[in-house]
Amino acid sequence: MLKVMELVHEVLAAARFAAEKHAQQRRKGTGAEPYVNHVIEVAQLVSMAVAEADVGLVQAALLHDTLEDTRTTAEELIEQFGQDVAALVMEMTDDKRLPKAERKRLQIEHAPTITTRAQTIKLADKISNLRSLLTSPPVDWDYERKRQYFEWARQVVDALSAPNRVLLDEFERVYERVGELNSP
Repeated sequence: MLKVMELVHEVLAAARFAAEKHAQQRRKGTGAEPYVNHVIEVAQLVSMAVAEADVGLVQAALLHDTLEDTRTTAEELIEQFGQDVAALVMEMTDDKRLPKAERKRLQIEHAPTITTRAQTIKLADKISNLRSLLTSPPVDWDYERKRQYFEWARQVVDALSAPNRVLLDEFERVYERVGELNSP
């Protein structure tokens, strides 16, 4: 029982860290949901898709946007959560100094080369983002921009060399809902 509580503590420490780092952030959608809802959804998807408990993977899922979207440093992640978790988060992090189109291209290019664990987070992230576009799209996104995002997400997922089967099936279910996007 003590071991289970230690694992729960480790996951909750990452959840709290993510909540604190993303505290002032909101999703771009019409509902302006707290950003932390996204990272929790990604972590939940990851946790239900893996056959064996992988606390580091769930922690990295919770933290996957901290380097990219907050003032968190890699050193801070290493200190708080260890090299394994920090390395997974770093695999998920886009270089925000690059133009958006280049970052998107690089996600497709790098998808097959990231570790299997990082691919699991990447797939869960895309599922969460597509779900969000279906339920609470950004106000200024027209039909074509939403459709293009769906297509780009498909390209990233198709490029994964070792996608998690459970998450891939869920991605397919969500992707098939592209017809629910508000059309022109």
